Amino acid sequence: MSESRSRVQVPDKVKQVAREDFEQAKVLANDAIRSAAYLYPFKGIAYFFTHRTLWKPLAAKLVPTISLGLGVTVLMFAVTYVPQAALLTIFNGPLAIFTTILLVLSEASTIFSVLSKNFLIDDALIDTFDGTLLCRDKTNLVSTEREVKRGNDPVGKLGKLVTKPFAKFTPKAIIRYFMYLPLNFIPIVGTVLFVILQGRKFGPNAHARYFQLKQMKKQEKEHFIEQRKAAYASFGVPAVLLELVPIAGIFFSFTNTVGAALWAADMEERGNTAPNLRNQADLAKKSEL
Repeated sequence: MSESRSRVQVPDKVKQVAREDFEQAKVLANDAIRSAAYLYPFKGIAYFFTHRTLWKPLAAKLVPTISLGLGVTVLMFAVTYVPQAALLTIFNGPLAIFTTILLVLSEASTIFSVLSKNFLIDDALIDTFDGTLLCRDKTNLVSTEREVKRGNDPVGKLGKLVTKPFAKFTPKAIIRYFMYLPLNFIPIVGTVLFVILQGRKFGPNAHARYFQLKQMKKQEKEHFIEQRKAAYASFGVPAVLLELVPIAGIFFSFTNTVGAALWAADMEERGNTAPNLRNQADLAKKSEL
């Protein structure tokens, strides 16, 4: 009798866990949809095209960055496509032709991201983010971490940085990336999961500059991200897919930065103020009294 009861209880527990996970996933999906954060990478493209001042940081780095992106992409396809396609054919069959392309693009994009954001375009992305905020009249926010000059050109007004905001690409991020790579052995679903997992990390990283401008401490930042984890994932997935496009991914790195800045500006206008700045505002009011 006890064995039969345990046999009944185990499937029931599995169903309960599955039901709880499904409900949690449904809540996160609803949060992601309601946040509309997935629209910001595309808003970034439109805003970038309609604000020529934001072209300056990209234009200054265009030739070396395109050369790097083209070189990395061609080299990765020449060296890694055939062996990876042969391996993925075992798991994916005829679909391996397409899943391998996405895999190699992802690998090339990651290598390009490491090299370019550490050695070529990190300052240009910072200027693009801050310049977008100035276009949205967020001078007070930008001035917390850099000098803002007088003038009518938002990018031209950007002065010296107080501190370097973007963290270097950490070994942990590289390890995590290669841990997720085997997901590509699962046809279609595995590749989708791989992109989603990459997107979950991309979202918060896109707001690294915003967190610094808000002067958030580590715990404040973690709490802020946790409250918006679905929104950050929904931003990150289309942003990752855009940056996977060969060569054009360079351009999308800048438009994604613009989209992230637009989202930050909208957060400010909705009153999502971090504790440090909120305290500063309160102190300023008290001093006036």
